[in-house]
Amino acid sequence: MVDEKIRYSDADLAEFREIILKKMEKAKADLDLIKSAYLNDLNNGTDDTSPTFKAFEEGSETMSKEANSQLAIRQEKFIRDLKNALIRIENKTYGICKVTGKLISKERLKLVPHATMSIEAKNLQR
Repeated sequence: MVDEKIRYSDADLAEFREIILKKMEKAKADLDLIKSAYLNDLNNGTDDTSPTFKAFEEGSETMSKEANSQLAIRQEKFIRDLKNALIRIENKTYGICKVTGKLISKERLKLVPHATMSIEAKNLQR
């Protein structure tokens, strides 16, 4: 019987930590951009020059704010998931599938560093 690794080495965990920290930094910057777009009016100062299209523009603006709000919510969830991954690194439970108990592949974790399930477990859910 092949003896499977139970967890990733400290060196592997350090490598994953760097990947997560970089992704978190980018995610926070993206969230700031989304929030500033959402909060700012992005007004060109031409409100009083074309009253005919005002209703259309307001509707478009509302849709844009809703889309930005949804993006912000997704980004906040992504950041939360990355923070949880950092906690799992600290606990040395990072990379262990919560369904199968096996190690999640390095390739998957590099692409989706907040993953908690292996591809095998994901496929079982379908």
